[in-house]
Amino acid sequence: MSDNDPALQPFRVQLVDFTAALAELRAVRDEVFVGEQKVPVELEHDALDPLCTHALARLLDATPVGTARLTPDHHIGRMAVRAPWRGRGVGDALLLALVDEARKRGWPDVHLNAQASAIGFYLRHGFQPVGERFFEAGIEHQAMVLALSGPQRIETRAAAIESAIRAIDSARRRVWIRSFDLEPWLYADAELLSALRRFATTGRGNEVRVLLHDAAAPQRAHAPLLALAQRLPSIFLFRELDDPVDRNDPTAFLAGDGGAYYHRNLGERIEGEAESLAMARVRQLRTGFDDVWERSRPVSEFRALGL
Repeated sequence: MSDNDPALQPFRVQLVDFTAALAELRAVRDEVFVGEQKVPVELEHDALDPLCTHALARLLDATPVGTARLTPDHHIGRMAVRAPWRGRGVGDALLLALVDEARKRGWPDVHLNAQASAIGFYLRHGFQPVGERFFEAGIEHQAMVLALSGPQRIETRAAAIESAIRAIDSARRRVWIRSFDLEPWLYADAELLSALRRFATTGRGNEVRVLLHDAAAPQRAHAPLLALAQRLPSIFLFRELDDPVDRNDPTAFLAGDGGAYYHRNLGERIEGEAESLAMARVRQLRTGFDDVWERSRPVSEFRALGL
């Protein structure tokens, strides 16, 4: 795909007034639902629309490329992204905007009916299936729910890996890792490494910053993440904690700019907390990370590895 491809253009997501944005909302939804999926127009256009909160993704030239809505009864729906912009983070941004709005309203949870082909997308954002699959407008769906009651307690390796992968998969441009020594129980996991590889090879100018307590340990252990980073040295950046105050801080985490994180107060242990859509918490983690990053030393010994 060339740099001039329209699908690579920046976009922004805003909550919009339904009446004012009606033509743009309908343009996207009619193209996706009525045109592509053959949903009858009388089912796609409903009386609930004026009562909903609508999110609209536009390119910087104001071209509408995606939309979704939040209903008064706590349902997210009408998620539609025009074909050329799929896989570019538009759906993630739309979902994040509506979940953030639900959090601001103090709602305990949000629900949606996911098309079967999109179940994996919503699972990565922390939604869980409820009940059996069903058909709506001739398309197979799965009811799903996301609890908004706060962080999830992580106590097992499986849950830790799942949370870390979710943070990577939902990230748009940046992933931040703070680790003692690229703990093998997490950073040698094949599925997690696959998630990092997917993130690093999307061609969107992505970056993974890694802060280590002990840079020598993963090199001695031939950590698989270093092998991946060696093949993608412009994506993975490494520094080692240098300031004694920073080195005495035992926390560790993995976070992505999509709003998901996995955090451990005692970084050598599995136990911690995770959230799927918590932009405020991720901003807090990033601010602390950036401060420490600036006073940490580049890992020059990794240069022999091409990093």
